[in-house]
Amino acid sequence: MPETRIRLIAPSGYPHDRAAMTRGVERLREAGCVVEGLEVLERTELRFAGSDLERAADINALAAIGTLPDVALVTRGGYGASRLLQHLHYDALRERLADEPVLLVGHSDFTALQLALYAKSGLRTFSGPLLADLGAESCTAYTWHHFWGTLTSSASTATWSATTTAEVDVQGPLWGGNLAVLCSLLGTPYFPQIEGGILFVEDVGEPPFRIERLLYQLHLSGVLARQRALVLGDFSHCRPGARDNGYDLAAAFAQVRAVANIPVVDGMPHGHAAKQLTLPFAAPARLRVADGQARLDFTGYPHLDRAVPVSTAENP
Repeated sequence: MPETRIRLIAPSGYPHDRAAMTRGVERLREAGCVVEGLEVLERTELRFAGSDLERAADINALAAIGTLPDVALVTRGGYGASRLLQHLHYDALRERLADEPVLLVGHSDFTALQLALYAKSGLRTFSGPLLADLGAESCTAYTWHHFWGTLTSSASTATWSATTTAEVDVQGPLWGGNLAVLCSLLGTPYFPQIEGGILFVEDVGEPPFRIERLLYQLHLSGVLARQRALVLGDFSHCRPGARDNGYDLAAAFAQVRAVANIPVVDGMPHGHAAKQLTLPFAAPARLRVADGQARLDFTGYPHLDRAVPVSTAENP
């Protein structure tokens, strides 16, 4: 069985938690992976992991290097990916990666690149853990196994408990990501026009009224009306303020349910939390909810033809 080659890319923030980065690299190596591109962990410019051109070069290199890696793994999120969108070589990336797919994995600020690469090049990526997540002390076996289980199989499944009372059974392309980043690209050439999709969103550190406002932006722009369902992931540290007078995330989501006219399913374990899914962007998917249990099946995405690596870390 060939070794899995992982190339690190740093399109957003610099690696401020060096211990997590070191643990992440060590866990991947212990699982039998070859980790390349370690030099991106040394780059720092203000809050970013290097200049805009350096960070864009991490992506553009995938169209030019001789031997492609199996996986391109984002080091961390933060902010900065939107600054790269005008610097990417979309045609060259489409031509090279169409026949030699590389599994690009990340989430958070990486959402901007996921949207743009699909809109401009038709490239499908994965919303999944960052190197910082795989190296976090709180990284769970669930995250590790779903990450590798998805990347090494042509089909995968996620199940969770949901408070949605209505039964749901819909199919469509699975897409989405960080809510704030996704909404920041509305009205730009980098926002994909996906019809009949299953849209998933998550966020961190935004108060409930801002979450509702962002979801209203998707509603008023017509994006929600063109989807089969909206799936809510983790909204970590999204707490009400002193003036919210009882208004909280539950109230915000109830309002969105009232106006969306599509099923809104909550509880998906994905986002800025220890327990994370790995979700293939634009893969055909089926979402079912019955008796408070949600099941999301997806298939037909690029994957690796090899066994799931076993982590020897104490808390993988």
